[in-house]
Amino acid sequence: MTTTHLAAEAVQNDPVLNIAIFGAFVAVTLFIVIRASRNNKTAADYYAAGRSFSGTQNGFAIAGDYLSAASFLGICGAIALNGYDGFLYSIGFLVAWLVALLLVAEMMRNTGKFTMADVLSFRLKQRPVRMAAALTTLAVCFFYLLAQMSGAGGLVSLLLGIDDRIGQSLVIAIVGVLMIVYVLIGGMKGTTWVQIVKAVLLIAGALAMTLWVLALHGFSLNTLLESAVDNSPSGEKILGPGLQYGANPLDFLSLGMALVLGTAGLPHVLMRFYTVPTAKEARRSVVWAIWLIGGFYLLTLVLGYGAGALVGPERIAAAPGGVNSAAPLLAQALGGPLLMGFISAVAFATILAVVAGLTITAAASFAHDIYSNVIKRGKDGTGTADPNGEVKVARRTVIVIGVLAIIGGIGAQGQNIAFLVALAFAIAASANLPTILYSLFWKRFNTRGAVWSMYGGLLAAIGLIVISPVFSGNDKAMIPGIDIAIFPLNNPGIVSIPLGFLLGWIGTITAKTAESRALAAEMEVRSLTGFGAEKAVDH
Repeated sequence: MTTTHLAAEAVQNDPVLNIAIFGAFVAVTLFIVIRASRNNKTAADYYAAGRSFSGTQNGFAIAGDYLSAASFLGICGAIALNGYDGFLYSIGFLVAWLVALLLVAEMMRNTGKFTMADVLSFRLKQRPVRMAAALTTLAVCFFYLLAQMSGAGGLVSLLLGIDDRIGQSLVIAIVGVLMIVYVLIGGMKGTTWVQIVKAVLLIAGALAMTLWVLALHGFSLNTLLESAVDNSPSGEKILGPGLQYGANPLDFLSLGMALVLGTAGLPHVLMRFYTVPTAKEARRSVVWAIWLIGGFYLLTLVLGYGAGALVGPERIAAAPGGVNSAAPLLAQALGGPLLMGFISAVAFATILAVVAGLTITAAASFAHDIYSNVIKRGKDGTGTADPNGEVKVARRTVIVIGVLAIIGGIGAQGQNIAFLVALAFAIAASANLPTILYSLFWKRFNTRGAVWSMYGGLLAAIGLIVISPVFSGNDKAMIPGIDIAIFPLNNPGIVSIPLGFLLGWIGTITAKTAESRALAAEMEVRSLTGFGAEKAVDH
């Protein structure tokens, strides 16, 4: 495959063509968003798309939300550079999705209204639980946004041939502005349609590239792997475990816990289930999502090793965007600037759709949970928030979140986005998952347990990240100029996730006051049957 590799080196980027493809995609999706926004009249329209999507449509939208830039750019690069250890991300994300479906997805949909906090506060005290749930939601969304914005900077910089930090920072700012426009105009309905279009394009593009890579290797996976081994400085080590995590198996275990358990606590994925009208359609969307997501993660194995074989790990690591440039460079090696432009536009669609979904989730959490149900409801205990006022607050929150995402994305440039997403998963699994499971399955669970679990898991996860090698102490850290790394692992999950569960249990058994048994019974019936799921969560 040496000749093919040399051919890939010789292909030159065409910024004009890339900008044209990029601009065409933005124009088409903006048109879709504007069309979809015509019926955004109520809070239900803005947050949950009026619950107007079918199970099939929502299945594609869930796949679009879940198959983020980490799934396409980060994992392909991780496999190209680290082989087997990189593919563990694909396995972890897929198993995580199945765990989320089996444990929480339908029950959350039956019990909630717009946000995760609706479920967690259903039978507990509204103000403290909603505030804690909103803060954990905002934290998860922020870390996830860091990953997507970082990927956007690297991707568009590769497209346009920008390799300096200032130029990449400008690209991230432009992506952030576009994201704000999409969410302000389209709400959940517009965002969902962008997710559907993006899912179709992403899966179709990945499938076409996979078949192309296999065709070049005689449709033999063994031949492809041999080519990847020949082109890798690590040789046959990329086919076995340990290249990335062999020195510290605990780091791998911590990563695995975060990936497998984190999805069930991701608020932007769980919020997708509120866009369908019935529990039956929610189940149908689950089936579609399983097939789409599962099929895509199988494709990443071929794409990752294909990038290693046809492009080479060293060239990938040296490109603008680093490890995240593997998929676009593979497209360039296969089909030249035209295919690279198309795949990069699809990857950009992936980033834009996911950041839009994250942003509207975070905005809904602040406006619906903090503004409407804590600030306004707290005045007289009955709820005085105007739905139109709530949506206005959500729109303003979108702007604030967009600005913060731009700043954070500039600071996180060069990080592997699959790795950054794993940190978001760790926070979700530590702060959200224990409270979700306890709320759904433990009748004795109470407000103190929920608050201790969420705040404790959140502070533990973020605190351990700050004192880990991810944050400081080495050239690849977020802040390489300082060294406060005293926690030896790159992912905090192995400590923070059990701590979140432990704090929820201790908080519950030490509380002297019991919660309403009637509300606990109502929640159990609603979560299992869907009865009353369309009613507002007001008590």
